[in-house]
Amino acid sequence: MLKPINRVACSPALFACQQLMQRFALWLCNPAITYAHINQQGLQPPVLASNIEANWVWDFLQSIEAGQTLLSRAQTVAVMPVAQKTVLMTWIQSVSALATQFQPAPTLWPINCPVTSASDWKAFKTLMEAFYEKGFRSGLPYQPDGTPTAVDGVKYADYVEAFRNAHRLNPVLDAREVCVLCGGPLGDTPHVDHWIIKSKFPLLSVCAENLALICSTCNEAPNKGYKPVHSNGSFADWFHPYLRPGNGALHLEYVLADLSVQCSSLTPADQSKSVKLDELLNLSTRWTREFKAEYAKHQDVLRRREQRRLQNAQARHSVADIQSYVQQWQADLVHSEPHHEVHQTLALALQEPSRLAAWHSELGL
Repeated sequence: MLKPINRVACSPALFACQQLMQRFALWLCNPAITYAHINQQGLQPPVLASNIEANWVWDFLQSIEAGQTLLSRAQTVAVMPVAQKTVLMTWIQSVSALATQFQPAPTLWPINCPVTSASDWKAFKTLMEAFYEKGFRSGLPYQPDGTPTAVDGVKYADYVEAFRNAHRLNPVLDAREVCVLCGGPLGDTPHVDHWIIKSKFPLLSVCAENLALICSTCNEAPNKGYKPVHSNGSFADWFHPYLRPGNGALHLEYVLADLSVQCSSLTPADQSKSVKLDELLNLSTRWTREFKAEYAKHQDVLRRREQRRLQNAQARHSVADIQSYVQQWQADLVHSEPHHEVHQTLALALQEPSRLAAWHSELGL
C-alpha cells in the first residue's frame, strides 16, 4: 500500500448494495421464511427498503447461474433447518461488521464455513457472489450517491473508471497509471480485487471497503491470489486498504550486502504488518527485481556514454561524473511514474561513497 487508497465517488452505491445483501440474506435466514415467501410481492417493503430494490432483486433472482436460477438458490437457503439458519444469521452479522475488526479488542473473525451442508453453502455462496458477477456488471439499483434507481444504476465499469480517475497521480489521461499496492505499473488489464476473498466471504462481494483496483501482478499467484489477509481470524497484524491503510507506514530499505530492497516499517508498531504485507505481495522480491533492472539500465547508459567519449577522444568518466549523473537522474524522477519509490531508493543507494566507487569499478571506467 505505497499509495493512498480512497473511497471513490460511487462508493455509496456499493455501501447501499452491501446493506441490501445483508438485509436479504438475514430475511432468508428467518425461521418463518420458506421458499413460498420468495416472490416479487413478498420482497416489497418492509422486507427490503424500497420498491425499486425489491423489484430489482426479483428480476435478479430470475438470472441463471450454472444451469439453475438464482431464485432456486434463494429457495434452498430459505428451507435450511432452523438451527443452520441461526448459525448462518450470526455469521452474516459478524461478517457485515467488518469495520469492528479494526477497533480495540475485536472478536475473532469467523474463518470457518458456517454451513455444514456443502449444497446449502454452495447455494448461499453462489447467490451472494452473483450480486458481484451479475448484478454489479449489469447494473446495481443505485445511483452513485446510493439513491435507489430503476435505470442506469452503477456498474462494474463505472467503478473501474471512478477508481482510476480518483487515483491518477498524473491527470493526463495518457500518462502511466500506478498500482496503489506495489507502486508499479497498473497496466492495461488491472483487476478489481476483493481484499478479503469472496469465495470464502461472498457476503463481501460488493462491499466498498473490500474492493480496490490493483495491477494483475499483485492480484495473481504467487502474490496475493487467494491468500488470507488475517491470521486465523485476527487482523491485528495486518494493514487494510481503507480501515488500516499502510500508505505512509512503509519504507523501502536498501541492503548493500544483498544488493536488495526490503519492505520495512517506519515505526516498530507497524513492523509485523509490513512483514505480512510483504509476504502477501512478495514486495521485497519484486522491488529488488525492479531495482536491479533499473541499475542495469543505467549501467548500460553510462557504458554507451563512455564509448562515445572514447570515440571523441574525451576524458573517461570519473567518480565525480557518475555522481553528477546520478544526482541529475534523481532530480528528474517523477513521483507519478511507476516504481518511483524503488528508483528513488536506487538513486540514494548509488550515492553512498562505497557504492559509488564500486559502481565505477564495475563499469570498468
